Amino acid sequence: MALPRSFPNHLAGPYLERLSHLRHDAAHLRSALENPATLFVPVWRSQSFITHAQAGLTAHFIHGLRQFGETDNSELILLGEFRGQACFAVEIPSAAAPIADPAAKFVDLRAVAGNLIREEAGLLAYARAMVLWRERHRYCGRCGAPTMALEGGHVRRCSNETCGNQQFPRIDPAVIVLVTDGDRALLGRQAAWPAQRYSTLAGFVEPGESFEDAVAREIHEEAGIRVDSIDYHSSQPWPFPSSLMVGFTARALSTQIRRIDQELEDARWCSRHQIATGEVALPTTHSIAFRLIEDWYDAGSAIALRDEPSARLWGSDRKS
Repeated sequence: MALPRSFPNHLAGPYLERLSHLRHDAAHLRSALENPATLFVPVWRSQSFITHAQAGLTAHFIHGLRQFGETDNSELILLGEFRGQACFAVEIPSAAAPIADPAAKFVDLRAVAGNLIREEAGLLAYARAMVLWRERHRYCGRCGAPTMALEGGHVRRCSNETCGNQQFPRIDPAVIVLVTDGDRALLGRQAAWPAQRYSTLAGFVEPGESFEDAVAREIHEEAGIRVDSIDYHSSQPWPFPSSLMVGFTARALSTQIRRIDQELEDARWCSRHQIATGEVALPTTHSIAFRLIEDWYDAGSAIALRDEPSARLWGSDRKS
């Protein structure tokens, strides 16, 4: 059964109290760091610390800073309050050895996010995104001087007092769209993908564009299709590296495909029957791309997409 539209996508949702009003409170930050119950989320080479337990995958949190050795507390990033405890992201320098723990290891979050508890996946994605933003803003974009962390790691200010430029976390908005002509969905594939992998069309929003303008432009550039009835569906944080995927549905005004910008290797119309029989492999179920396809599919099928025995997902010949 498809998730109700009001249900948040994977990596999203109210899994965390962000405590933004306390980021500037030095006493609160100091108290949280000294509390032995505080949780630390380590990130090493953009990878997340995961426990492979018998019951499945879970995030592996660290209690106390001593496992990280000499740590500059000002560079820790306050994520907020998670399961009643203060929570910080901490970056392990790329050249340093990762934490030695036989119960856990560092893995690529993108590969395992769908197998994690939803709220843990969201927290790890948030930590990863913040660490990456900090790594890319260690120097001032105006004068080139080193920057320093403020407000629990959510502001970086230029250390050059004559400059004082402040930088804040940013995301890259992208639209992701399911275009249909009623009975068929428009799907595309990139040349780098393994054979038969297809997904919804997507692209970054350009300066001066609305989301709706970006939808119309991207669909025309990638498939030569003009659309209308552009409707918002849902959104999903996608910190790989720093995107926010804003999902839409749209109706095709034409059906002849022309790959104008040649960004895609192929674009095609797929019927529900072709999807159900595994003619194309669909994105994994934790992605907004799958949810867009699923909602359309289920609205016109007596059998839910997740229950179709021959439907395929990326990386698997069987549904997961």
